[in-house]
Amino acid sequence: MLTYQQEGKVAHIIIDDGKANAVGHAFIDALNEALDRAEQEAAATIIQGREGKFSAGFDLDEIKKGTANANALVGKGAHLMLRLFTHPQPLVAACTGHAVAAGAFMLLACDTRIGIDGNFKIGLNETAIGMTLPEFGHQLAKSRLLPAALTASYIQSQLFSPDQAAMVGYLDQVVAADELQQTALATATALAELPTAVYAANKHDIRRDAIAAIRGSLT
Repeated sequence: MLTYQQEGKVAHIIIDDGKANAVGHAFIDALNEALDRAEQEAAATIIQGREGKFSAGFDLDEIKKGTANANALVGKGAHLMLRLFTHPQPLVAACTGHAVAAGAFMLLACDTRIGIDGNFKIGLNETAIGMTLPEFGHQLAKSRLLPAALTASYIQSQLFSPDQAAMVGYLDQVVAADELQQTALATATALAELPTAVYAANKHDIRRDAIAAIRGSLT
């Protein structure tokens, strides 16, 4: 499901469950273990999805088991999103295709987001499927999305092409599919040269209010 590679100073985490890269308990546990390793062994980190899918969101099979199971998974996911948002190293997302719901939130939680051109959809569809969003969702959206796009993105469930996603704040750059890994690695390698402690401090400081709001909502 998850491959960890060390490329110079960069930890390269590739997530591939063979399906939709749904964010379930095993997904969260595996990614947390990889992030633990990256913090010890690397100076920057890439998170990459599978071909055509970065992540389709929370595991709906788990959500359908009932309120208690759904709340447990979303709560665990909230802790993961906060960890990504506060990761002390430069964190680069290599978006390999569709990124919806929790997949889109993962993009918002990463520092630099590079996606591929193609017929892919990126965004938050929770309103369309009858779900309200927890505090981590509010804070990540307000922190990273263009203010003028918040209504369409967050309230109206508009999904975006990669080029549109770069315009509203889900992505920072769109490249051809065959350029994604090279571009992500070059970006992460350059960022790895920044002083880690200072990078982490400045990240925390500029995101202080959002981090505090998310932490205060966690149980």
